[in-house]
Amino acid sequence: MTSSSATARKALSKIACNRLQKELVEWQVNPPAGFKHKVTDNLQRWVIEVIGAPGTLYANDTYQLQVDFPEHYPMEAPQVIFLHPAPLHPHIYSNGHICLGKTNDQKIPTCSS
Repeated sequence: MTSSSATARKALSKIACNRLQKELVEWQVNPPAGFKHKVTDNLQRWVIEVIGAPGTLYANDTYQLQVDFPEHYPMEAPQVIFLHPAPLHPHIYSNGHICLGKTNDQKIPTCSS
């Protein structure tokens, strides 16, 4: 997200704020294996450290995800991107954006350049 779009982002609704506060507490009490939330003072933008899964090309590598929650979360999906350096993968662009596109003919996600 660019700085201009970050300033244009609307504040969280009361429902979104309550939901994210609840989810953050749950994360702190019972964090998912291989993930770590980097504490900031911004409830609307989370930075998550991800450790590559054992037995994969990404084993023992650490990556950071930026999760931006929209005004009407959870009714709207958050935007998730990898911060630099993004892992090398066919469905992850060099700018960190993740391709989740799917065509009608294929069972696996595909991305266009």
